[in-house]
Amino acid sequence: MPNDELLLRTSSHRNVADSSATITAGHAIVRALEKHGIPRVFVVPGESYLEILDGLRDSTIETVVCRHEGGAAYMAEAEGKLGELPGVVMVTRGPGAANAHVGIHTAWQDSTPVVLFVGLIPLNHRGREAFQEFDIRAWFESGAKRVLVLDSAERAAEVVAEAIFAASSGRPGPVIVGVPEDVLRQSIDRTEHPPIPRALGGMSGTDASILQSALSQSSKPLFVTGGNDWDTSTARDLTEWLERHGIAAAAEWRTEGVVGFDSPSYVGPIGYGRPRPTHDLLDETDLLIFVGTLPGDVLTNGFLARQDMYKTNFLVSIDPSLRGRSGAVSHQIMAKPSAFVRDLKSLSVEPRAQWREWTEKMRAQQVAFSEPPRPAYGDMCASMDNVMAALIPKLDPDAMVTFGAGEHTNWAHRYFPTRAFPSMLSSGNGSMGYSIPAAVAASLHYPGRQVVTIAGDGEFMMNGFELATAIQYGVAPLVIVMDNQEYGTIRTHQERHHPGRIAGTQLINPDFAALAVACGGYGARIETEDEVRPAVEQALCETKNGRFALLHLVVEQRRQAY
Repeated sequence: MPNDELLLRTSSHRNVADSSATITAGHAIVRALEKHGIPRVFVVPGESYLEILDGLRDSTIETVVCRHEGGAAYMAEAEGKLGELPGVVMVTRGPGAANAHVGIHTAWQDSTPVVLFVGLIPLNHRGREAFQEFDIRAWFESGAKRVLVLDSAERAAEVVAEAIFAASSGRPGPVIVGVPEDVLRQSIDRTEHPPIPRALGGMSGTDASILQSALSQSSKPLFVTGGNDWDTSTARDLTEWLERHGIAAAAEWRTEGVVGFDSPSYVGPIGYGRPRPTHDLLDETDLLIFVGTLPGDVLTNGFLARQDMYKTNFLVSIDPSLRGRSGAVSHQIMAKPSAFVRDLKSLSVEPRAQWREWTEKMRAQQVAFSEPPRPAYGDMCASMDNVMAALIPKLDPDAMVTFGAGEHTNWAHRYFPTRAFPSMLSSGNGSMGYSIPAAVAASLHYPGRQVVTIAGDGEFMMNGFELATAIQYGVAPLVIVMDNQEYGTIRTHQERHHPGRIAGTQLINPDFAALAVACGGYGARIETEDEVRPAVEQALCETKNGRFALLHLVVEQRRQAY
């Protein structure tokens, strides 16, 4: 087709789509996302959903163009953890959907609201092994709350409303929306579908009475917060209530910050690599109250802790299925965290001296454990301890941290001061490659807020080039890459199960600092302890001036044993 004829047809089509009476289904999807207040979408473009991209061009929604569908999905997942609305990601069919799947699995296991739009082949091409054809339901139904396919253009706004509702209601999670490219181009009447309200649940009078009675009989009550269904005011209100009553609170693995790092009620995180002070908390407490999450395998050491059937366990969850839990359930309160805390504030409970005594004991152990290490100097090999010693005193009060999976995350769990909710973003399912995309999403969601990323060398290489996205959208996280030239967590497992037989875990890495400079940021390579402090100070200066900074920390590798 001659270019001028193609241009004429496209122009004519847009005139119809943008007329006062009609709109294309693709543009209707964009309008519906606007109606629901979606601030941004993360995309890797594809020809299968050009009509949505065209609608985004003149939209109030920010379009964040990413470098890989996995990175885009992680950004949307992080966005879903940060606000009350789902994160939204858009990819093309086949390979694009496959690449995005890692973020969907993360959202499923982390209970994060995400909506993934996937461009699909035209309707009349189905079942003929068309270019990039795949079965969207077969691929996603086992790991998503819903899989919707827009087969009727007239339902575009309705499907968007349904997807956002499904992702956010009940136990949050990912929803997949398939959008065939020919359906997106169809013109429809301009219609709107209002947002669907979510049921928040709450404590009934019976719930309140049972909880009040359990508290009155308890000497060591423990709240455990977790999940990704919190907001700033709910976190603040729960913290104030716990402090007023002298009750202890622990955090689910990789969800620290609901009860602040400095709160006298905060006694530490529970999960893989948990500090010794919280190792036995689940069995020591005589009243366990999980809020927003459940005692799953990570928190209970493989479903082994808290197995005594006579223990008192309250689970505050809007999900009636309680999937993934361990141990006995004494009572379930069907409520999202915001509704539970709203009702908890009016609960008449007389504080007991035993509560505060036990909380103060556990709190003292947590404070000692999380005390930043002392600075070290000299020409010995650089260390993460020294980086944290240099970094922590210079952090803003509301600094955030992001990280993926690997042994490098232990320093964030132990030392990073999660003072203002939300302040920690990570992948609870242990998915690598999350750190940089999450940092980009956090920096976009909270402009001007200090964001620190801690990544391992293997983890960084999976989505590290999303730093180009950071430059493109003007965000400036501080990135620390701990380079030990190996997949350290797996090496540790090998040493445990196959001592002296190291295989498949060793790496040869590029110069990460040079990669940062190539992407347009600041990069510094650190090899000795003497180099740590000046590099950290310069990196923080760079980020405050609006440019991302990367510190390539070369640490000592354990000797190979073949």
